[in-house]
Amino acid sequence: MIARRRQVALALTALLAAGAACQAQDQGAPARPGHPAPTKDKGFTLVASGDVLPHSSIIDRARFDSGGTGYDFRPMLAGVEPLVSRADLALCHMETVYGENGDYTGYPTFKSPPEVATGLAATGYDGCSTASNHSLDDGADGIRRTLDALDRVGVGHAGSARTEAEARTVTVLRAGPAKVAHLAYTYDTNGFPLPQGQPWAVNLIDENKIVADARAARAAGADVVVVSMHWGTEWQDEPDERQLSLAGALTAARTGGRPDIDLILGTHAHVPQAYEKVNGTWVIYGMGDQIAGEMFNHQGAQDPRGNQSTVGRFTFAPPAGPGERWRVTKAEFVPQVFDVDAGRVVNLNQALAHGAEMRGVRDRIRDVVLSRGAAKDGLVMGK
Repeated sequence: MIARRRQVALALTALLAAGAACQAQDQGAPARPGHPAPTKDKGFTLVASGDVLPHSSIIDRARFDSGGTGYDFRPMLAGVEPLVSRADLALCHMETVYGENGDYTGYPTFKSPPEVATGLAATGYDGCSTASNHSLDDGADGIRRTLDALDRVGVGHAGSARTEAEARTVTVLRAGPAKVAHLAYTYDTNGFPLPQGQPWAVNLIDENKIVADARAARAAGADVVVVSMHWGTEWQDEPDERQLSLAGALTAARTGGRPDIDLILGTHAHVPQAYEKVNGTWVIYGMGDQIAGEMFNHQGAQDPRGNQSTVGRFTFAPPAGPGERWRVTKAEFVPQVFDVDAGRVVNLNQALAHGAEMRGVRDRIRDVVLSRGAAKDGLVMGK
């Protein structure tokens, strides 16, 4: 298993004390192979990617890639590994929960092999959001198995919880010299009720709660606060009114003149959506599905957009002065596609030899990503 920087949990109920503990626990945390060691005057790079949604065909592919014994998701993700592993901090979205002992299912109620977590760790991911409309597909047991599996491979998680104490903590991950809080929320759980006596099991979107959690994380010592949002309208390229409204409200929240939230990462819509700088803060409305089987839209037609996505990459620099925020000095997106025939994630800017068809897919993703004017704020397509 890849050596990983340690995850730090800051208790929301003991803010200042937790911040001090965080600082102490971070000291000496090792960098992953290929990552520079943290230094006080350096910034960091953060990459984030979209929904990992293992349909039955994806599970079958992982079985094949393992040689028929177990499940191996590493080959699926090999095409994005160089991009992910070279970042100081890499975040994914684990949309489904895990089953056990071969009891694995795809759509409509998912139970994925826990080996997904091994594949994510081997690719270089440090943490995943786990709040989604599928978080309760197998009730509290599904949450427990999923978070247990992520813990075993050293991947942090945010958005669902096994205990009330865990729900009242915020995940903070090391990114070079910075402590990055990762918060995550979902619009719904597909009508599945929260487990009896566990109203804290999954974080649901609530503007006031998100802002309060972000402020608590900052007060506890987080340098940067990243919020993952499972939101939006499926199969719609454009962000919906709720996304736009929430993005405006969340990025406007400030304490002492400093924004409470430094980056918003969107998932759920199944298609890539725009990036936009809102109130000075970058928002990705939707990254699309990084891993998924053949996707069928609301008209029942197979829709290739459901296998298209982006990776966001942001370079942060230290604050220019006391009380100021860490600044994004470079914002990039990298277009991807999941090749359902090969069962592989493809970095489109590394695969132009595939011909005009792939160039057309890349260009379509680029046009959607830039559709709300992000280019004028410096967003560029990376490799």
